[in-house]
Amino acid sequence: MSTTSAPRSLSPVPVAARETTLHGRPVAFLEAGADSGGPVVVLLHGLASSSQTWAGVLPLLGRHAHVIAPDLLGHGRSAKPRSGDYSLGAYAAGVRDLLITLGLDRATVAGHSFGGGVAMQFAYQFPELAQRLVLVSSGGLGRAVNVALRAATLPGTSMVLRALPAITPPWLTRLARRMVPALDRPDLVGLATAVASFTDRGARGAFAQTVRGALNLSGQRLEGTERLYLLADVPVLLVGGSEDSVIPVDHTTSAHDLLPGSHLEIFDGAGHFPHVEQPARFADLVMRFLTGTSAARSDLDSLRRRLQAAPGPAADRHPL
Repeated sequence: MSTTSAPRSLSPVPVAARETTLHGRPVAFLEAGADSGGPVVVLLHGLASSSQTWAGVLPLLGRHAHVIAPDLLGHGRSAKPRSGDYSLGAYAAGVRDLLITLGLDRATVAGHSFGGGVAMQFAYQFPELAQRLVLVSSGGLGRAVNVALRAATLPGTSMVLRALPAITPPWLTRLARRMVPALDRPDLVGLATAVASFTDRGARGAFAQTVRGALNLSGQRLEGTERLYLLADVPVLLVGGSEDSVIPVDHTTSAHDLLPGSHLEIFDGAGHFPHVEQPARFADLVMRFLTGTSAARSDLDSLRRRLQAAPGPAADRHPL
């Protein structure tokens, strides 16, 4: 996929904040383009983030697609139960339940960072619902991750998270960003947003439980590359930022090598949030991906064939 073409002009459409109930708990989501008649696209945010990370993309992408951006369990305005299931499989099931509740049968699922891992898990668990995948600075494609996230797996994380907002109050963050423009990069803004969310006890607990399931001191627990072969018949778009300081961009480029036929787009100079830094380019890229590929149509037989054709032991495959 070319990186040189200029983004098309996309007229913004209204974005609505909505809420529904799943399993007795509120689930909040943003919606755009419900009357567009276009394909359904689900946008999944990363850890300690929310649907707001897609705020720049939603009104553009909604011009030609029906876009849903939920706050995952434990995040944003959705429920944050202390005894919730914060496993990757439960997040994927939550996306399925939301789609079915809204009367949406199939979708292209895009995930950023941890949301990329959820998107892959969704495609593995519910292949009949996944038309395409868009993985943005995705987790689950290699072990390496920055030291701050690895440290979050240590005992006492919840106590540290509780103290962080007091150490870095919002007014101090805003002042620093005004005085030092370099601090206004989306990566640092995303970090500040995450810290601010930890004033909510439920958000702290959800983060601690989720991160311990996904990471350890060595890095990411989840090795999504072991199941990439299951996506052989699913159109996949891989997006990364060349200056990502959270997840190495090499994870994205290596996944492209492991997925023949996948599309790759690297945003030069962008960090961990390429969709935030260049929302118009990202929206245009996704629209070209939607119109330029045919939706996967998986069923039990096609899944069986892929499982039976599984590659050999992990040690024999391309290491990341």
